Amino acid sequence: MSLFGRGRGGPARVTVREATARTQHRRTAPTSGASPLLLDVREADEWQAGHAPGAVHLPLTALAAGAGLPAEAPKRPVIVICRSGRRSQKAVELLRARGVEAVDVIGGMQEWAAAGLPVVDARGGNGTVA
Repeated sequence: MSLFGRGRGGPARVTVREATARTQHRRTAPTSGASPLLLDVREADEWQAGHAPGAVHLPLTALAAGAGLPAEAPKRPVIVICRSGRRSQKAVELLRARGVEAVDVIGGMQEWAAAGLPVVDARGGNGTVA
C-alpha cells in the first residue's frame, strides 16, 4: 500500500482536491513522512503562462529523454500535473519505472484552475493556464 492509498498496480490518479490536500496547499501539516512534491510536466511556455504555487517544473520531453529528477524529489512521493491529465499519466509510468511513488492529477491544470485553486505565472503573479 502506498502513501496515496493505492497499490503499485492500481489506479495512479488523484483529483485536484486530493492533490491540494497532499501538497503544500493543505491547511494542516502532513501526518507522516515527507510531503509529496507537485511536479508539472508541461512545456516551458505552458509553465510560464500559469502553474500551481510551489510546483516544480520538469517537462515530460526532458523526463522521457532521461533527465534526472529535481533536487526536491528524492525520497518523496510525486504528484504529477500537466494541462489535461494525458502527459502526466505518461510521466507517472516513467517515474514508477524508476521506482518513484507517483500519481497524476485527473484533469490537470485545467481542472485546477476551474476549481478556483491558485495559479501563478513565471513572475509570481496570477497567471492563466495554457
